[in-house]
Amino acid sequence: MQDLVGREVLQTSALIEVPPGKSLFQKGERCTQFLLVVAGSVKVYGETPAGREVVLYHMGAGESCVLTTSCLLGDRHYPAHARTETLVQTLAIPRPAFMKGLAESDDFRMMVFASYGERLASLVGLIQELTFERVDVRLARYLLDHQHANRLLLSHQQLALALDSSEEVILRLLKEFEQRGWLLLHRGGIDIVQAKKLNFYIAEATA
Repeated sequence: MQDLVGREVLQTSALIEVPPGKSLFQKGERCTQFLLVVAGSVKVYGETPAGREVVLYHMGAGESCVLTTSCLLGDRHYPAHARTETLVQTLAIPRPAFMKGLAESDDFRMMVFASYGERLASLVGLIQELTFERVDVRLARYLLDHQHANRLLLSHQQLALALDSSEEVILRLLKEFEQRGWLLLHRGGIDIVQAKKLNFYIAEATA
């Protein structure tokens, strides 16, 4: 019975072919169907207030969209955009059939949530990366704002406390800045060598 339900759900789907560079969905649109990519590549992305794209993930053959799944389950509108990168073929399953499959087919439910869990893990990794990027910009800005005569008499432990971050992250960023030639680390303090480079780094990261 469960396999029969799964087959019935798939039979309700429509195979859609979308040329490259076209929108699959846009932020604010209502989600009405489950999308499963059969062939091609899709980019799912958000936008910063300044209009810069932030890629959330890519979908390839055999993969589904975690945002679509989330929006269908919560009856919500899309919080991001999706655009085809190549010619794409995707199965579109209407929401009523999707919900029936989740409720009555173990095979269909396992397929949906296996993909959902994998994609969710990658999104958590992306959030960590974006948070890390925000910390490095905050650190660069703090160094410039609190330096006196191109010097700060602060340890990386004190910086970590001031920036509400971990000592490991702050020390790693300081060493990266030092390797780029922007500053010099010494016991109990930091010398700013290239303030202009730090300013440019901040401007580029927040553009």
